[in-house]
Amino acid sequence: MTMTHSPPFTLQQIGTGTARFPSGAPIPTHSDQMVDPYFRTRMPKEHQIDSLLFWPQEKGIYPGLVLLHDWWGLTGQMKDLGAKLACEGYMVIVPNLYGRLGGMVTANDDVAAALMDKQIEADVLTDINSCCEYLNTRTIAKRNIHSVVGYGMGGSYALRFACHRKRLHAAVSYYGKILQPLELLKNLSSPVLYHQAGQSTWTTQEETDALRTAATDFGKRAEVHLYPDASLAFCNDMKPSVYRADDASLAWERTAAFLKTCFQGT
Repeated sequence: MTMTHSPPFTLQQIGTGTARFPSGAPIPTHSDQMVDPYFRTRMPKEHQIDSLLFWPQEKGIYPGLVLLHDWWGLTGQMKDLGAKLACEGYMVIVPNLYGRLGGMVTANDDVAAALMDKQIEADVLTDINSCCEYLNTRTIAKRNIHSVVGYGMGGSYALRFACHRKRLHAAVSYYGKILQPLELLKNLSSPVLYHQAGQSTWTTQEETDALRTAATDFGKRAEVHLYPDASLAFCNDMKPSVYRADDASLAWERTAAFLKTCFQGT
């Protein structure tokens, strides 16, 4: 399936950079750094989040997106997705969620599973929240106009974070773990788009049905799309054994349209 819409920016119009800032603490501004003679040499007490940035270079103020990587770490595929999302007209930040584990990246599923198991959810949610606060310090990002998009492990965190931060406009989860308990959806403040891999046991049909039901019961908007023949990680073109180009393209179309709707009027 080919793209049916043209993003407003091309890859040649996207700027890239890096950022490092404290987790769970005020984000130092440029002014703070200028007046602090020891800024570069002081050892910070808080965990420092390393991240990648992507943004349209055309002058403007853009909604912010936090992109959350899968259990393999911050791979080249995630960097490509960050740039691709920026082409849709967003200021994108991609944090390394494995920063406390040395920032590891792996292609091995067993190693990835072990890394994910070592994560402390509260720390990760704090890191994601700090990414939103970092976006608030950027002059080209709209203040508190944020969304979160996650794949696999990152998709699980996207759902949890959407129930954690009140000022969020959208959450997109690609085949993430469904929230447990579902009563957490009472705290959901943004619309949710969920992409379900039909051949995966990571999330069952019963769980996604329960997600729909709970969202309706709590008056929340949850949109679920099923890709019947797709396996887990079907959007990962670095995994040829499971990658499904047509399904990945369709999921991207739906994501782009969903985000545009959620950010309309901001």
